Amino acid sequence: MNNENFNLSEKIVSSSYVRQGLQARRSHEQLIRVLLEQGKCPEERWSESTIELFLNELAVMDSNNFLGNCGVGEREGRVASSLVARRHYRLIHGIGRSGDIAAVQPKAAGSSLLNKITNSVVLDVLKLTGFEPVVIENVLEGDELRTNLEEVERKIEELGAKNILCVHSTTSCFAPRVPDRLEELAVLCAKHDIPHIVNNAYGVQSSKCMHLIQQGVRVGRIDAFVQSLDKNFMVPVGGAIIAGFDEDFIKEISKMYPGRASASPSLDVLITLLSLGASGYKKLLSERKELYSHLAQEVKALAERHGERLLHTPHNPISLAMSLNCLQTRSDQAVTQLGSMLFTRQVSGARVVPLGVEQTVSGHTFRGFMSHSDAYPCPYLNAASAIGITKEDISLCMKRLDKCLKSLRKEVSSENNESASPVESLEEQTVP
Repeated sequence: MNNENFNLSEKIVSSSYVRQGLQARRSHEQLIRVLLEQGKCPEERWSESTIELFLNELAVMDSNNFLGNCGVGEREGRVASSLVARRHYRLIHGIGRSGDIAAVQPKAAGSSLLNKITNSVVLDVLKLTGFEPVVIENVLEGDELRTNLEEVERKIEELGAKNILCVHSTTSCFAPRVPDRLEELAVLCAKHDIPHIVNNAYGVQSSKCMHLIQQGVRVGRIDAFVQSLDKNFMVPVGGAIIAGFDEDFIKEISKMYPGRASASPSLDVLITLLSLGASGYKKLLSERKELYSHLAQEVKALAERHGERLLHTPHNPISLAMSLNCLQTRSDQAVTQLGSMLFTRQVSGARVVPLGVEQTVSGHTFRGFMSHSDAYPCPYLNAASAIGITKEDISLCMKRLDKCLKSLRKEVSSENNESASPVESLEEQTVP
């Protein structure tokens, strides 16, 4: 409680008792203050009550614990089991952002602070090195961004199949990108004897994504596919499932881990699936599919009201996008401003993607970062119908998005009126 609440408590309980409680609270807060100031491991151990107070204070800063938060993304800190949520002190979002695990996560200020403090206390930094990535740009087909098969094959011939560790494809991506052409890639990998790993990040919840994998291995080569636990089973971030069609190969992967691993992800998934049962999980999958259609209808209607359109991406069964051309005609800043407005209104997961953003990852500079293309034709906003989403989430998101777009249009109208001369304004009013 803050000082104001302690003062109010004195009207209910003896002030002397309340002051004792306030003093005890300040003792905990002093320890937390020193930790935040110095970033060092405390000389004396903390009590469990201090640790729990600190973790609870951090958790309140994460968007999944905001009062009135609505999430329309594929990773929204949804947890099916309250037991699992309590076990993690409701710190569900994990850390980092795409392309930078050390970056502050906007939806999780508390978890990000926890990560920074932990790194400061631990002091040890591990530097990982890896193979050089070769990025094959997607090609634009209508509104969709799809696999450039010709370029993949050309690159294989150029580099030589023996020099390629693996082809890394994906089923799970933000619209307007759609799942890779897994069947054709699998055939190429079989032809050239190249391992093929599939990023199936949130594909388990989609029968279409799983079918692509099944078809790929039927006609060609898929060695393993990897999926997130949090995105598919509604548990905290931090675990994944590696699956494949060759039992011996999967066993070899398990032998590569250099030591023991945490049982935490296994425990979370077990608790969750026991809590849901097979019928409960299948019900969530069915509801997710129905709500995708509902989300698409709502976004389409909203887009049309604002002179925009729902991008046509039928090959993406989870994520969708609407254009933001009207905002782009004003400035890039107006596009990014929409994202900020949504975030401050507690709409998480709705990604606003402006034109021309650059980001360097492992030495490779991505132009048009987040849009999966060097030059996508328009800025856009996307949202996802992921497992655990509700009709209320969609309704609230559409209402807040509508208000934000109206507010930005008013700003544009106001700026235009201010820049017009008196004569021009008079003409505008009199011309039929």
